[in-house]
Amino acid sequence: LLGQILDHWFESEPLKATLATDAVIGAMASPHTPGSGYVLLHHVMGELEGRRGAWGYVAGGMGALSHAIAQAAAARGAHIFAEKAVCHVLLGRAGEAQGVVLQDGTEVRSKLVLSNASPQITFLELVPQEQLPKDFVQRIRQLDTRSPVTKINVAVDRLPSFLAAPNARDGQPLPHHQCSIHLNCEGTQLLHQAFTEAAHGHPSSRPMIELCIPSVLDPGLAPPGCHVVSLFTQYTPSMLAGGRSWDEQARNAYADTVFDCIEDYAPGFKASVIGRDILTPPDLERIFGLPGGNIFHGGMSLDQLYFARPVPSYSGYRSPIPGLYLCGSGAHPGGGVMGAAGRNAAQVAVRDFRHL
Repeated sequence: LLGQILDHWFESEPLKATLATDAVIGAMASPHTPGSGYVLLHHVMGELEGRRGAWGYVAGGMGALSHAIAQAAAARGAHIFAEKAVCHVLLGRAGEAQGVVLQDGTEVRSKLVLSNASPQITFLELVPQEQLPKDFVQRIRQLDTRSPVTKINVAVDRLPSFLAAPNARDGQPLPHHQCSIHLNCEGTQLLHQAFTEAAHGHPSSRPMIELCIPSVLDPGLAPPGCHVVSLFTQYTPSMLAGGRSWDEQARNAYADTVFDCIEDYAPGFKASVIGRDILTPPDLERIFGLPGGNIFHGGMSLDQLYFARPVPSYSGYRSPIPGLYLCGSGAHPGGGVMGAAGRNAAQVAVRDFRHL
């Protein structure tokens, strides 16, 4: 249990709760949920420029990372087709992958196919079910993809000023503006209560909020004097109590709750807002293809990790379809912007390619 780990090392409840946020981030789980300690490990493993456990912002926004990968691939002869939806994986007579078919009917032939989509999209939508073992399909269908995350992107006309560390008169960014700011986590019990509400179908009345201001480090993201604020919030159930869906009223009511909380820490925040974009779990699924809105393509629980990711016997990136590989967050070691699943899958695919 995460609580036991934190109790062993720390005494301060606000510090323990703040660390606990990284143990439940993106997970429909409480700090008291068995296995939550692994999610914390997952978020602090590795290093950035020699600093262990460090995180960083991507200059130009997260899309710039994809662009850099695309440029590196193109420089080595790759052809990239953007905005071209894949309809299904093309199979040969022996059931092996031979390429993909795009929605406009175009066939792209290939000896190998690597899918960065979720296991659900890859195996339940892009491959004919009769080509897969029944127990494999059943396991993919049963994956826990519950997500508590509602992402809110905000445009503001001035830098938030927090009661705990007010802005200077010149309004220039302070050190904490360049970091991840965690709100509503003065105690682990607060996080557990927020989880419990969502488990019963109600958006948290005091949600856990991770607030970042990337425009402080990357001024090109906003006009002079203005900023973009990224709010990673939870807990919000995919389906509301009583079977209600996330309509505009429900969306805005939850966002107002989040903004009221921020206002308590940084008076004047609500008045500074000039635009907001609210992405609930169903929105994240519809727009980005994240099953259940889950940023990891599936829960990072102990039963869905290591040799069981995405399902037992298929944790080595190969799939029941010869020549079809899974290389996204649904593969080992899971989500996060680290590229480990892709790198590992590429090595397996290259090894197999040499024998074709």
